[in-house]
Amino acid sequence: MRNNIFKFVLFLLISNTMMANVSLPNIFSDNIVLQRNSEVKIWGWANPEEEIKLVSGWNNQEYITVANNQAKWEIIIKTPEAGGPFTISIKGYNEVVLKNILIGEVWLCSGQSNMEMSASWGIDNGEEEMKNATNPNIRFFTVPKLTATSPQNNVLGNWTESTPETMKYFSAIGYFFAKRLREDLKNVPIGLISSNWGGTPAEIWMPEEVVNNDPLLLDNAKKLNEQEYDPRRPGRAYNAMIYPIVGYKIAGTLWYQGESNVSSLAYDKTFGALIASWRKEWKDNFPFYYVQIAPYKTGSNNFWNVIIRNSQRKLLNEISKIGMVLTSDISDTIDIHPKNKKSVGIRLANLALADTYKTNSNLVNGPLYKDFKTEENKVVVSFDYADGLHFANKSSNQFELAGADGNFFPAEASIKNNQVILISKKVANPVKVRFAWGNTIQSGLFNKAGLPASCFITE
Repeated sequence: MRNNIFKFVLFLLISNTMMANVSLPNIFSDNIVLQRNSEVKIWGWANPEEEIKLVSGWNNQEYITVANNQAKWEIIIKTPEAGGPFTISIKGYNEVVLKNILIGEVWLCSGQSNMEMSASWGIDNGEEEMKNATNPNIRFFTVPKLTATSPQNNVLGNWTESTPETMKYFSAIGYFFAKRLREDLKNVPIGLISSNWGGTPAEIWMPEEVVNNDPLLLDNAKKLNEQEYDPRRPGRAYNAMIYPIVGYKIAGTLWYQGESNVSSLAYDKTFGALIASWRKEWKDNFPFYYVQIAPYKTGSNNFWNVIIRNSQRKLLNEISKIGMVLTSDISDTIDIHPKNKKSVGIRLANLALADTYKTNSNLVNGPLYKDFKTEENKVVVSFDYADGLHFANKSSNQFELAGADGNFFPAEASIKNNQVILISKKVANPVKVRFAWGNTIQSGLFNKAGLPASCFITE
């Protein structure tokens, strides 16, 4: 009996000691990058009513708060212009010191396998890129593949500096994005959070209730069949791989996904709901840049892939502060994992440098369908970002016209004043236009920046 009482008292002492320790989620570790010139939230756990004192190393400013009755605390701190390394001290009954902190730009890289794809997968020139990957001003945090039926408070992982060994297994697109950013932003450190899972549909990356409360999204989600290696149930990856870092201050998000939604006729609504949900959870209307999936033969339907690409294009007119890079010219229609990841990362970075950082005045978007008008039996198609519009070859057979019956026929195409002029002898009164409309068609229309036009079909 006395022995049991001793064990119980010892258990209470150990439990109280463990509870008393100030602790942080793993997203706050040594080597961390914090968003510059911002109000950044730091959070963690401690005993209820325990006083927490944080001191920021760049100005020795002291912040004080008290853990609530759920044993959780949070502090909003102000970060300076880019720099480091710094330390942060967080003290309660114990003290936690974060070391080698940099202040810079933080981007979240998410989606499926093409965002996950690393140099270890055999990307173009991967061995050479790995050799030159030592850069302490580029930092990585990799979120492991996990699912959960409810939102989680923490996730395994820690921040690491870019080295040949760490870069080898990190998102190649993210790495090349960071390298390109640093060319224009000079000495600004870049932090990248990689949270992705190959083969996953968009529905699993947003809160489950967002899908359940929308009949259209829910109907689409019900058509997703569970796969051997990939989760399919709404919210499962969000709960385990996104929710634990919600609130961590980021500059924006990079996204490459869509291949696993190719049977959806409403991907623009699904993807739009995902973007809106993340911004709502973060309470931040951050930029969201994504990659249009590459042309690829998908099943027996000749249009599933191009329908998704068109949905991604249409979304640009519906949501603010988003951008899309095109990859049809740097992809391989027989490989769902194109190996040229450097160009994709650079195009995403050019977009961010132009739209977010305002340091790049170059043309960074491919031509995007704007409108068309009919002049007698001719159709004149206008594009945004059409300066220097030209065909890769002397002519193009990628445009089609349809009359009121909806039957499309090839059209003769020419370019005048950065507009495309279309004529088809088989369509006397054209009412619809489509371009590069097929799963494996790689756009042959470019602007002066050498960027391809997106596929499109008029409504």
